[in-house]
Amino acid sequence: MQEIFGHDGLIAKAHPEYEHRPGQIQMAEAVVRAFEQRRHLIVEAGTGTGKTLAYLVPAIAAACGSGARVVISTGTKNLQEQLMEKDIPFLQEVLPAKFRAAVMKGRNNYACLHRIKRADSMPVLEGLDEVDHFDEVFRWVMQTNTGDRAELSNLPEHLPFWRHIDARSDTCLGQQCPDFEPCFITRMRQRAIDADIIVVNHHLFFADLALRNGAYGSVLPDYAAVILDEAHQIEDVASEYFGAQVSTYQIDDLLRDVGALKLEDRETERELARISARIQRFADAFWISLREGRGLEGRFALAPQARGSSPTPGSPAGQPGWGGAVGEGPDAGMDAGEPPAGMPALPYHAFDNALNRLETTLAAMPEPPADAESIVRRTRQLRFDLNFIIKGEDKKFVYWLERRGRGVFLRASPIDVSGLLQDKLFEKVPTVVLTSATLSSAGNFNFIRERLGLDQAEEMIAESIFDFEHQAVLYLPPQMPDPRSPQWASAAAQEVIKIVNATVGRAFVLSTSLSGMNDLFERVAPEIDYPCFVQGSASKGALLSKFRTTPNAVLFATSSFWQGVDVRGEQLSCVIIDKLPFAVPSDPIVAARQRYIEEQGGSSFYEYSVPQAIISLKQGLGRLIRSTTDRGVLAVLDPRLRTKMYGQTFLQSLPPCRVTSDVDELSRVFELDFSVQSTGP
Repeated sequence: MQEIFGHDGLIAKAHPEYEHRPGQIQMAEAVVRAFEQRRHLIVEAGTGTGKTLAYLVPAIAAACGSGARVVISTGTKNLQEQLMEKDIPFLQEVLPAKFRAAVMKGRNNYACLHRIKRADSMPVLEGLDEVDHFDEVFRWVMQTNTGDRAELSNLPEHLPFWRHIDARSDTCLGQQCPDFEPCFITRMRQRAIDADIIVVNHHLFFADLALRNGAYGSVLPDYAAVILDEAHQIEDVASEYFGAQVSTYQIDDLLRDVGALKLEDRETERELARISARIQRFADAFWISLREGRGLEGRFALAPQARGSSPTPGSPAGQPGWGGAVGEGPDAGMDAGEPPAGMPALPYHAFDNALNRLETTLAAMPEPPADAESIVRRTRQLRFDLNFIIKGEDKKFVYWLERRGRGVFLRASPIDVSGLLQDKLFEKVPTVVLTSATLSSAGNFNFIRERLGLDQAEEMIAESIFDFEHQAVLYLPPQMPDPRSPQWASAAAQEVIKIVNATVGRAFVLSTSLSGMNDLFERVAPEIDYPCFVQGSASKGALLSKFRTTPNAVLFATSSFWQGVDVRGEQLSCVIIDKLPFAVPSDPIVAARQRYIEEQGGSSFYEYSVPQAIISLKQGLGRLIRSTTDRGVLAVLDPRLRTKMYGQTFLQSLPPCRVTSDVDELSRVFELDFSVQSTGP
């Protein structure tokens, strides 16, 4: 690895911004050993390590040497683009070994030729803007080689009609499709089959993993090793794909596709129209039965359907049918009471019977159109998933409802994915490398190992090139009220004002909730003389662009800005975090995981909540120091870092920078002879 990464190596000679990074060489050597010994590896490689090149070079060597593919999976779109547009092209020029790389994205990123041709003669559009956008998409589809909607950068991020023309698997006709050969999915798969390195995102990787060895086969070509970057996200993504889901959008799309069937028999056409109307009517009644008593947006736990039982003693009066919201009130996260027998049963059974009628009618057609087979398959899967969620009998799953925008989603998610990952990933694939800037808690990987079921693996924490002692200071306010007290909001706002005045703006103010973010923004923005931006006022990309180009700006944001955001230089000189980012205990999945740990005799707070919050906090603070010339202030307003015993565990997990409680010291971090007298806890 020295001849590639060393002072006189290939990268040093070719890269204008080369820096000698001992941690990068250590990591590359560890990845090489993992490939050679067919072992698993966990690596924490903080910002500035150069981790992408540290795993790419050994992966390329292994793929070219053995002829077996290596998959690299990322958690964010930004990293996927960095790999395909920057790092891999650079290595294709520098390395003597010639290799091919391909990117695979989820099917809904690609246009479907069959659906877009059909949509050209069908009413999927609303308003003149959509007509113009559709015309542009139609022209683009006839010219593009990839069909990847990322190429449509001049159009809005959200195109309402896109879901009617994308290449989702639900509607795919496979080899029966008249556009199978020129299909963008067919072309993408062929590029991947021909490649040595395949770059995917976690969603596609785990969607494929859930399908492998099943009835529908795999999405990705076979591979001998996988590198999971941004691996701190794996548990949540895996939980999504090893579960079941039914949504209002699925029903809408299904009925739309039924209406688009080309039928010769007018009587069959009228029968399908009657069935579709029944499905729509009973679906509406079903969704309404789940809506009462729940907020407009959010995630809510669902109790299994009660059969012949009464409400659980002590459950709240007026408890809504089929489980109550766990996201409200002081007892959030406690078990919801069961409803009286049959409250949701009538809407569900009527809905299921109507779907069954659709399935049997289509299956009995003597000469069905090509699209009918996929509609039958989708209807069967929808009924199976709906029945699984409604019954709620598998104790290994948590059953919940999410209301987001105009959609309602019913979900069943595995409470513990460790056994699934052990069986489907770690025992099947010879080499799995997990890496991220934040994987350890209190200096070890026990938490991530237990959550993911990774028993046997080498591990390392790569050496950082940053001198945190001289590049950063951690500010902890001398006195703050408890974050749950009425005095918190006012005190937090006063601290933010003092901090951003000391750093002359140039700050991210990151909150653990939307309400906390908005409250701070409303209290702080009128009191400071710096430009203020708030999440939600524009797209994430537009806000970051504004922040980068506006001197002394202050950006108020929540969790989506805690990771995958890169602002280098003095434009971002301060990161303020309001509260320790403990997972919301009322979230159905979090509550189920905590309950599961307690039932096993463990402590959910110390075994789950604390280490998970430490990793999240490290992600947030990691936005600050992005190069060896950056300097800045890290500030955490939450007094529990000082007042609670677990606060020491948080502090021990953070970069070794100096700690102060004197706000007047903060401006000095930007002086060349920076030296803050530590006033640590």
